[in-house]
Amino acid sequence: MSFLSAASAAAAFSLVLLCAGAPARAQVRIPEPTIQDVDPGIDHGSSEDQLPYEYRRQPVFFRSDFAPGTIVVNTADRYLYLVQSSTNALRYGIGVGREGFQWGGTQKITLKREWPDWVPPPEMIERQPYLPRWMAGGPGNPLGARAMNLGATVYRIHGTNAPETIGQNVSSGCFRLVNDDVIDLYNRVPIGTKVVVQHQ
Repeated sequence: MSFLSAASAAAAFSLVLLCAGAPARAQVRIPEPTIQDVDPGIDHGSSEDQLPYEYRRQPVFFRSDFAPGTIVVNTADRYLYLVQSSTNALRYGIGVGREGFQWGGTQKITLKREWPDWVPPPEMIERQPYLPRWMAGGPGNPLGARAMNLGATVYRIHGTNAPETIGQNVSSGCFRLVNDDVIDLYNRVPIGTKVVVQHQ
């Protein structure tokens, strides 16, 4: 077969594929987390003493130009920093979004809630139809003891019912802390606090 004939055959085959049309809906692969999450309603506790030392709340050297009181989230290192000065911060270990669900940018805390109810957003229900449509706040609730909404997004800084997921890429884009830590952070920051999410 000549080069011209081969090219013509390839073009004809491509045209057949185009005319056949694409499937009505492509299958979307949901990225796997780095650890299996705990089901809603199950309480694995959520205290700081359940964490490896490197993920426990502690003051650290942290050089930045951010104003004191700013929250800086580093998704690659899985730490949240509450800036204290130009060289110091209070560091918390966090769980972050799994592959495909991480993001970066600047937001502000727009709402604070204690022992919040959990209403999974429609996008999460579509991916995980077995989830409850509503769950009352309390132990076993995936939002844990406190939640702080970020801007007008669906993302939050919140507690957890699964301390073993701290330091992991597991969520759908929210940032989770053990309940001891999220209560501590909640008490330190007001509505309007600037949150800088650094995603490398």
